[in-house]
Amino acid sequence: MTTGVRERERKFEAPEDARLPDPGELFGLRVSGHDEVELDATYYDTADLGLARAGLTLRRRVGGDDSGWHLKLPVDADTRDEIRRPLDPATTAVPEELVELVRVHTRDAALEPVAKILTRRRRWQLVDDGGTRVAEVAEDGVHGVRLSPASGEENWRELEVELVGDAPGRLLDAVESELSGLGVHRSDAPSKLSRVLGDRLPAPAPGRTHRTAGDVLLDHLRTQVTTLRAQDPLVRLDAGDAVHTMRVTARRLRSILQGHRRLIDRAATAAVVDDMRWLGAELGAARDTEVMAARFAAAVDAVPDVDVLGPVQAQITRRFGRQQREGRSRALAALDSHRYLDLQARLDDLLDRPPLTRHAAGKPRPELRRAVRAAWRRTAARHDALASAGDAAERDAALHEVRKAAKRARYVTEVAESVLGKRASRLRTRIKDVQTVLGDHQDTVVARPVLRELGAQAHSEGHNGFTFGILYAREAAVAQELRARLPRAWKRLAKRARSL
Repeated sequence: MTTGVRERERKFEAPEDARLPDPGELFGLRVSGHDEVELDATYYDTADLGLARAGLTLRRRVGGDDSGWHLKLPVDADTRDEIRRPLDPATTAVPEELVELVRVHTRDAALEPVAKILTRRRRWQLVDDGGTRVAEVAEDGVHGVRLSPASGEENWRELEVELVGDAPGRLLDAVESELSGLGVHRSDAPSKLSRVLGDRLPAPAPGRTHRTAGDVLLDHLRTQVTTLRAQDPLVRLDAGDAVHTMRVTARRLRSILQGHRRLIDRAATAAVVDDMRWLGAELGAARDTEVMAARFAAAVDAVPDVDVLGPVQAQITRRFGRQQREGRSRALAALDSHRYLDLQARLDDLLDRPPLTRHAAGKPRPELRRAVRAAWRRTAARHDALASAGDAAERDAALHEVRKAAKRARYVTEVAESVLGKRASRLRTRIKDVQTVLGDHQDTVVARPVLRELGAQAHSEGHNGFTFGILYAREAAVAQELRARLPRAWKRLAKRARSL
């Protein structure tokens, strides 16, 4: 059985000559328990250290309270999600469930032992005045062995402070401040493994100077690719909002490439754009169903009990439960497909050998302003087309086109914010205001035919469709109210766009 836990911890260098404080003296906490354990961990990675380069660690550890397989996924500098699997005494092979979770980084390359770390750990449990455990302090004597192809050994001592439960993150800052006064400083290595691997890992990228428009664009693309890949294991684990985040990131990447064709070659990125559109569609079924199910459940809860006739909620659950299962299967099939792995290779090529145009060598400010203005003109043209829409269906379709153009304009504007500053930030805010109105309107457009269908289904099954009629009427009223709000939101956006 796979389980997960979130770790919040900070590591500190503890030289042999450094005086370590009594853990009970740290920020007024009391020691409630103390013990010693020995930990024997073997770390696995690909030959090119694909996991370590992405900030992940995969180990098989014996000893302590949590012997087993541990996969650590980075969240931020102090936080990791640890996925655990129990040990199988019959084999040391990496469990298939964990192999799947790291496939986006391994591309199905073999996982093999790259390091062995032996730790003699002294642990103290710290509690507050109320007796609630808030932290664990560990003093580790570490012996690290780097395995093939370039072997090596190292011994060191470190201090690790891990928060427990809902303990506030500021406690880590308090610990760091207190320890620094004793000559014990935060470790430069984010993990024991990274210290053992040493120069086998690439050096941290230097601070980006953004000397050219291409620099800014590539920096933004790197961030989005990292986000996309970070969501992969979370989607597989069915973590909340992971599908949504991954889908939005795919859309954002596609929009950035499409919105900067003056800076990056259109033909060379066409395959990535197509693949991002495909990925978004494959993820969309799961996400759209999830949103619609929650929307309808909340809508039914808002209807007075006297007006809820028949098994309304059960009918909604039955319909969307099946669709959610089908949508999740579709999303997972996409992540397991050859096309998805090919997309990862294309993204590597895009970042390693970016097909920049000669304009990308230009100064960031004029080039990125030009891209934002082009995206705005495209959005304005879609808005102008509303006037020629005929019936309600054409109007709704035209509003959806404005929404899609506004999304692209927003993502293009995000790229420019680091260069154009507050003007771009304020424009992005106004674009988002319009996008939100149009997005809410599109939700009503999608919801109404489903409600009509559910009402007809209720009738055909011998139930009363009255409640679905109420929900339909409310959706229609919401749509009308949203269309009434659009002119004001658009006027504010247009005014802000003219000032850029």
